[in-house]
Amino acid sequence: MTFLTIGHRGVMGVEPENTLRSFVRAERCGMDAIELDLHLSKDGALVVMHDPDVDRTTDGTGPIAEKTLAELRELDAGDGQRVPVLDEVLDAVSAPLQAEIKDVAAARALAEVMLRRDLTDRVTVSSFHDEAVAEISALVPGVRTVLIASRWGADIVDRATAVGAGTLALNIRRLTLETVERAHGAGIEVIGWVVNTQEQLRLARALELDGATTDFPEIRRTGRFTA
Repeated sequence: MTFLTIGHRGVMGVEPENTLRSFVRAERCGMDAIELDLHLSKDGALVVMHDPDVDRTTDGTGPIAEKTLAELRELDAGDGQRVPVLDEVLDAVSAPLQAEIKDVAAARALAEVMLRRDLTDRVTVSSFHDEAVAEISALVPGVRTVLIASRWGADIVDRATAVGAGTLALNIRRLTLETVERAHGAGIEVIGWVVNTQEQLRLARALELDGATTDFPEIRRTGRFTA
């Protein structure tokens, strides 16, 4: 069984998250795919950052949506790194990407980039929001999508099916074999997040997950040998 190891915001356990340095290191460490997060700046740029504001991950303050790309470029995103835009990540690494979108507006902006650069084979799109997954699916024919959830009900597989998501990305701390079996029975893959310890990796294997998102490159190396 193929087990995918996905670098979380690059390899954020050892590099500043969602920076070009983090993504390059994730690729060099052999991650099967690299996960990143997208927000729209005030002037419509697809910037790579997790939170809706810049406070936690930069030396600035305030919402991303209230800053232009030029203003975001002035911030230090960790160890001198700058806030990247999606096109820069696409040019910096060749690994497959899993791009998380926060809303329908980001879905539309991402769709434009995916169509312009013919990215359906390289970029998988994920979101916590069913409507964002449905929107990107409608805009980009053949796009692969992931529905993410931290907490979920018995309808999680039905929700994924309804929006055409081929994968569920679920909190490893709440995953059960029942949920995995129902998803697999519906032809939907399951990824666990965030898998950062050997115990969590053993759990991911025991649950027969299709992959794991991790902050640390070591998980990929040991994951190849963990039953």
